[in-house]
Amino acid sequence: MDKPKILIAEDEKPQRDLLEGFLKKEGFSVEAVANGREALDKVERDFFDIILLDYKMPELDGLHTLREIRKLYPDLPVVMMTAYGTVETAVASMKEGALDYLTKPIDLDELLLIFHKVIERSQLIQENKALKAQLQERYTFSNIIYGSPKMEEVIGLVGRVAPSQATVLIRGESGTGKELIANAIHFASPRSQMPLIKVNCSAIPETLLESELFGHEKGAFTGAAQRRIGRFEEASGGTIFLDEIGDLSPSTQVKLLRILQEKEFQRLGSNQTLKTDVRVMAATNQNLEEAMKKGLFREDLYYRLNVITIPLPPLRERREDIPLLIDYFLKKYSKMNQKSISDISKEARSLLLRHSYPGNVRELENLIERAVVLCRGEIITTQDLPYHLQEGKSEIEFRKKEKSLPESLEEIEKDLIIKALHQHQGIQTRAAESLGISERVLRYKIKKYNIKL
Repeated sequence: MDKPKILIAEDEKPQRDLLEGFLKKEGFSVEAVANGREALDKVERDFFDIILLDYKMPELDGLHTLREIRKLYPDLPVVMMTAYGTVETAVASMKEGALDYLTKPIDLDELLLIFHKVIERSQLIQENKALKAQLQERYTFSNIIYGSPKMEEVIGLVGRVAPSQATVLIRGESGTGKELIANAIHFASPRSQMPLIKVNCSAIPETLLESELFGHEKGAFTGAAQRRIGRFEEASGGTIFLDEIGDLSPSTQVKLLRILQEKEFQRLGSNQTLKTDVRVMAATNQNLEEAMKKGLFREDLYYRLNVITIPLPPLRERREDIPLLIDYFLKKYSKMNQKSISDISKEARSLLLRHSYPGNVRELENLIERAVVLCRGEIITTQDLPYHLQEGKSEIEFRKKEKSLPESLEEIEKDLIIKALHQHQGIQTRAAESLGISERVLRYKIKKYNIKL
């Protein structure tokens, strides 16, 4: 790591030399100037981690120098030094954006402590910026793989919705990428610097879901040993994404409706009403209209959630995207598994392109990951794909039609008998002889398998 770079602006040479020598000894890279004009000239031409400014200097004093630095670099940490350690001086410096101030004679230990805090804070800010940049890069629209007109429409809608505060309902079959769309909306919204909290409503038992969402007070129910903050409180200022919204119980639906209407809720076991500033996004693969007819989903909640609907097409309706997704997942999982797989054979690719994908993008991703893991060479072949794909069926269809060993043996036996009878023009004696069984056993098998002669 490079040494933190410090600029000292101090008109008194003995003091300037003392500070410069001390900070260099402590491992800092230091430049020192005699007035504010020289300090500004340095700042315009070079980068510094911290500026140490004397309050009273000829030509351009510390306060005016600070103001000019703020115009150039609003976030650059500046520490002010003054022999006039009055409250007014300190307030004036802090109002202009100074991070801290020291009175002369300078306590070198205090100076060092301030500098180390500034460096730690700057490093933390940079790490946070890098992390947020990674998240935003990961969830930008450009990282949603598509080329089909239907997905073009979806992404266009997402782009228009993201800057708003509107509630969003994302609809689509399982595996179509509803969570990915929710991520993209949040990270392209004004709330992107605040939390994105995700809750899978179907994965949490009904008895615990209200506590998970709204929190509870100590003693609210058996086992509530202490207060718990709910997910709506955690998401304050940000976004909450409620997946599988169709599985909410009637009582939880009522509380969610209150949040959407009044922007307020209560923890379980509490009479205190809490305000919330949260954008709500929800997703479902269920037919909510049918659920409303059956009385399983509140009509008023449906219309509150359904301000903006984003329908995601199944993969079978956006087949133009399959080649792009294949190549994307191939590259992703080859890198993840440290394999140098360069391509997929023509036959294997053909099978992947023809498949109907009842499990949508998630199914395709799982198929490619499996193939990458099993592949022994540099090219994925049909042998690296599961049997159901080679049979041209979905995995569910394949499992339904999959036979037990006795059933498979009986099918083979029946085929052999039919072939033998055909070969010997239906003469059972000769057919039985060629099969190595008695004619009596052959007649039994013909009856058992209902073979027409």
